[in-house]
Amino acid sequence: MTDAQETAADSSLRTTGGAPPDEGVKGVSVDGTPTPLLEPRDGIPPVVADQDALAQVIAAFAAGTGPVAVDAERASGYRYGQRAYLVQMRREGAGTALIDPVACPDLSGLGDALADTEWVLHAATQDLPCLREIGMIPSLIFDTELAGRLAGFPRVGLGAMVEGVLGYVLEKGHSAVDWSTRPLPEPWLRYAALDVELLVDLRDALEKELDRQGKLDWARQEFDAIASAPPAPPRKDPWRRTSGMHKVRRRRQMAVVRELWTARDRIAQRRDVSPGKVLSDGAIVEAALSLPSTVHALTALPGFGHRMGRRQLDQWQAAVERAKALPEAELPQPGQAVTGPPPPRSWADRDPAAAARLSAARAAVSELAERLNMPQENLITPDTVRRVCWEPPAPVSVETVSAALAAHGARAWQIEQVAPALAAALA
Repeated sequence: MTDAQETAADSSLRTTGGAPPDEGVKGVSVDGTPTPLLEPRDGIPPVVADQDALAQVIAAFAAGTGPVAVDAERASGYRYGQRAYLVQMRREGAGTALIDPVACPDLSGLGDALADTEWVLHAATQDLPCLREIGMIPSLIFDTELAGRLAGFPRVGLGAMVEGVLGYVLEKGHSAVDWSTRPLPEPWLRYAALDVELLVDLRDALEKELDRQGKLDWARQEFDAIASAPPAPPRKDPWRRTSGMHKVRRRRQMAVVRELWTARDRIAQRRDVSPGKVLSDGAIVEAALSLPSTVHALTALPGFGHRMGRRQLDQWQAAVERAKALPEAELPQPGQAVTGPPPPRSWADRDPAAAARLSAARAAVSELAERLNMPQENLITPDTVRRVCWEPPAPVSVETVSAALAAHGARAWQIEQVAPALAAALA
């Protein structure tokens, strides 16, 4: 790389808040224009779809060196659930592998071979659940999206990070396609391979930037917390998250939402399609608000048009009738049981002193986050701040606030940074 290229690359990186990566991975041209990354350096590998090929990949990656880049593609919006339909990996000495978890549903052997290896993922919390389902459970991770947040990058999507830090442009045209498609088209496979092409290079550059800012230990604590977190429990009353639910006020109408949502979910699971392809959230809410008395009345509602067959209409009307027939005692309550503080909008009326504490605490956290150049929610979760403000420790001190933060799951670095500011605000 020439001196002019070096200068252009470093200047571009400084504007985004990142440190320049190692020589050899920069893609910024002489005029500062990022370079499109069009092909994997080793070409597009064949998709691993049988046990013999999988055994070869396991051996190759076990013999590789350094961290392993890992990504997974799901079929959100097309299929039921969030299972993985393609797993991409890259490691020094092993190259890139594209694995079909439909043909090879048990990847625990691969996970075991890499158990002591650092896994590099982007937005790890999105991919870890579907990787866990196929036996891939890391013990050590580096999350490049979270690293970007802690380092103060304004845009932390993978494409933005690769461009801002390494100077390459990733093609993102296939991010929302139906990855359950078989066979997978070559352009999709190219896109998938490129997603892990520079992930370890990005990790190395972000590690240096975090170290420069004195935040590397903070990031490691966050990564450890993600890797050690247990699987999330099933959501209680998931039907309450129906889009447009805020329009539904009466308990009988809420029962219609629940019945239609449950029927839709059962059908979607049986057909292995996204629930939204069976019946839209908007249609569910319209039926709940209207309480149609006949199939004819139901057909007139948005979302239940002429394209829907009589059998489908009958099953939706039957769900409505079941809700209408429920006794009062079996109707859902207006809101979910609250386990923490009430909504902040009600604090001024219910507890003016708590509202004042929350206002002061939010201001203190905002100022501290700005000074540390990171999002407030990564410095400390808003829920933790609310809980401490609603029931502050007594007496208020840095020590008692620290203990309260720890009880709510805050990491050591968060407690060290936040406790003094919160204690002052609470006092």
